[in-house]
Amino acid sequence: MKMIVAIIQPTKLRPVQEALQRIGVERMTVCDAQGFGRQKGHTETYRGIEYKTHLLRKIALEIVVNDDFVDRTLKAIIDVARTGPEGNIGDGKIFVLPMDEAIQIGGVERGPGAV
Repeated sequence: MKMIVAIIQPTKLRPVQEALQRIGVERMTVCDAQGFGRQKGHTETYRGIEYKTHLLRKIALEIVVNDDFVDRTLKAIIDVARTGPEGNIGDGKIFVLPMDEAIQIGGVERGPGAV
């Protein structure tokens, strides 16, 4: 089992969810996130006052999949979350972490069956 943490643009959430549903991945946790990286923030105006914000809004997806779903899950996220054929700064990042144990709280399943 692996945990996939994908940091994506907010506008890509719905297309990524739909792409994952098409390959059979329907369970995930979605969190609002803010990030600072190579984009260096942007300038905004609030009540006529211009200010620079360094943290940009992102979406963090946490997805636990069995080993046989890892490659197709990564491909689905990359294909949909990337802007343009080569991608751009700010498209996001994906982290793949080992998952030692999964336990279904409302049932008796443990391990891959709990995913």
